[in-house]
Amino acid sequence: QVQLVESGGGLVQAGGSLRLSCAASGRTVSSYAMGWFRQAPGKEREFVAVLRWSGGSTPYADSVKGRFTISRDNAKNTVYLQMNRLKPEDTAVYYCAASRSYSSPYYIYPSNYDYWGQGTQVTVSS
Repeated sequence: QVQLVESGGGLVQAGGSLRLSCAASGRTVSSYAMGWFRQAPGKEREFVAVLRWSGGSTPYADSVKGRFTISRDNAKNTVYLQMNRLKPEDTAVYYCAASRSYSSPYYIYPSNYDYWGQGTQVTVSS
């Protein structure tokens, strides 16, 4: 079992920054791939970024590439999403998720993930 708790959301003006955190707990959390997704009102949940605790490449959605950075602190079992140059279209509930498997391109699909956090709201005003 893996538990995920997100934090760090809030209201920010366009062009601003936020850093989201996802604290993970569980006996084998280090073997999971960790993803960030977001869901805006009336839209489907969409992939943002993913990483593995063991390292390697960190794919991003095209819409956030160059503005968002996913990272991890292995000692704290925490994954971060640094969001810079935020836009109103980034407004959504952001979710952290854990997957037992990591393979391209399946990491972009929510169904590939086994555990989810409760989500944190990010609102970007224009």
